[in-house]
Amino acid sequence: MQKKRDRLEIISVILKIIHDHRNWIKVTPLLRHSNISSQSFSEYYNELIQKGFIREDLDDKGKRYVSLTDKGFNYLEKYKFILDFIEEFEL
Repeated sequence: MQKKRDRLEIISVILKIIHDHRNWIKVTPLLRHSNISSQSFSEYYNELIQKGFIREDLDDKGKRYVSLTDKGFNYLEKYKFILDFIEEFEL
């Protein structure tokens, strides 16, 4: 049985999806790729914007895109460091 994802993991998944799409993705595909309910996604999304991990931009046609800020990139780096630490010490 697969374990339930925790809050930090879900945040890292959302940020990694944005990163993996060349730091430029529409909101709806981001929701689909994150594999969480739309209500939960909305809560995480709003929190990430408020805390400055991601930002919204508009393209030439007025469509909304999401990209990482420096703080978002920093989170991904530190989260990877924590995962490597846990793996190295078999915790």
